[in-house]
Amino acid sequence: MSARPDRTPLPRSFFDRPVLTVAPDLLGRTLVRRTTEGSLELRITEVEAYEGGADPGSHAYRGRTPRNASMFGPPGHAYVYFIYGMWFSLNLVCGPPGRASGVLLRAGEVIVGADLAAKRRLSARNPRELAKGPARLATALDVDRSLDGTDLCDDPESPLSLLTGTATPADLVSNGPRTGVGGAGAAHPYRFWITNDPTVSPYRAHAPRRRAT
Repeated sequence: MSARPDRTPLPRSFFDRPVLTVAPDLLGRTLVRRTTEGSLELRITEVEAYEGGADPGSHAYRGRTPRNASMFGPPGHAYVYFIYGMWFSLNLVCGPPGRASGVLLRAGEVIVGADLAAKRRLSARNPRELAKGPARLATALDVDRSLDGTDLCDDPESPLSLLTGTATPADLVSNGPRTGVGGAGAAHPYRFWITNDPTVSPYRAHAPRRRAT
């Protein structure tokens, strides 16, 4: 019989480390999302790391803007952005304040509140698809820009928090290029996932968007 996931909140020091150390260490951890309708919990199964000014694939590569300000810290906060005019994506800020870096939560297993997630993800064909991909994850957990900058560490009643969960052993972690990242950041092997987990999203190489004619 396997041990129950650890319910201890992760401290800020967990996030105050290099992003390529934090990213694989997030796999198997438990993300808690508290809403007015009830709480949901997600076992994290897939992530992508972004190194800020050192990473051409990062939103912070060209410096600080109003949109990406949360990426510059402090660590242990959320960075939420809107993409393609349709979807939100949830990132966890890492590293020391002033040095932008973060981990995109790409996929997970909804382990508490699947009924609430299913109401938001009507197109999901089964529970494995509720949070299979960053836009689906954000939709299932009711994440939008109002959560940008949320502190995950100090308030036990915060809309978002992270529990120790069950860390994934290194031999069960795979990594490879990030999904949909083009240009100089395309080859960075900064995507990490739990090997053979059914909730992990499929890899897709970058495809340039067509301009309207």
